[in-house]
Amino acid sequence: ISLAISVITSKASFTPTLIFDEVDSGIGGAVAQTVGELLKQLGGSHQILCVTHLAQVAAQGDHHFKVSKQPLDGKTHSDVKSLSRQERIEEIARMLGGTTITDTTRRHARELLGQT
Repeated sequence: ISLAISVITSKASFTPTLIFDEVDSGIGGAVAQTVGELLKQLGGSHQILCVTHLAQVAAQGDHHFKVSKQPLDGKTHSDVKSLSRQERIEEIARMLGGTTITDTTRRHARELLGQT
């Protein structure tokens, strides 16, 4: 709902950055693709930061950062890494295929990213 409201009010909003934390929770497939496209549309007039676990949403972004967490000395440490084009293909493929990345998931990742 927050995404729909943001899209509708984006023309009148002066908020330069919009943050969405798992706006795609509980959806998938075609709906996830639509959510990704709406976020990309918002990105035309705002800076969008979006936390997602869905490849269809992540593939719509202009930039991709991977956040990973590791326990260390009883605390959780987070690492944020900006992904290169090839790393982005691998990450989208991982999001699509789980632990096993295959040529098929890589092709699908390239397709989602609009690359051949």
